[in-house]
Amino acid sequence: MKVGESFVGSGPNAAHINVMIGSKAGPVGVAFASALSSPTKGHLPYMVVLQPGVPVKPVTAFINKADLRGEAHETMTWGPAQAGLAKGVQECLLDGVLPPEAENEWSVIAAVWVNWTANNADEVFANNYQAAKIAVTNAMNNLPSIEDVRLAALDVKNPFYTPLK
Repeated sequence: MKVGESFVGSGPNAAHINVMIGSKAGPVGVAFASALSSPTKGHLPYMVVLQPGVPVKPVTAFINKADLRGEAHETMTWGPAQAGLAKGVQECLLDGVLPPEAENEWSVIAAVWVNWTANNADEVFANNYQAAKIAVTNAMNNLPSIEDVRLAALDVKNPFYTPLK
């Protein structure tokens, strides 16, 4: 199993994506099947498509981290966030970031944050596209390196909080 993460953008249209990538016959495949068959109120996992009837390869599950809140948020989640994820994952396969066997033998689970106040569909798309590519690339290259982790541990912060020094 490979795991990757990426945060792209700022404000309400930022994208935060976590991915798990691996064989359909392993724990990622089991988690994929469990996720798609276990929706809960406000969280409706679904297969990512490039267009209706054309799923991404490898099969990819979209797991919304933010509960769905109203028509505008649902549209941002199912529309531009999904489309950005689809384009990013698909390009990773086509560009060789993912190996050839990933096409039909692997699955991807993507946990995706879409802010409830997202207000720019094109920005949501662009940020999720970039975040997907970075998260998959990070996963396949076992990034971050331990040196990057060591340096980040000296200055812990995130887009929502920076400790006082």
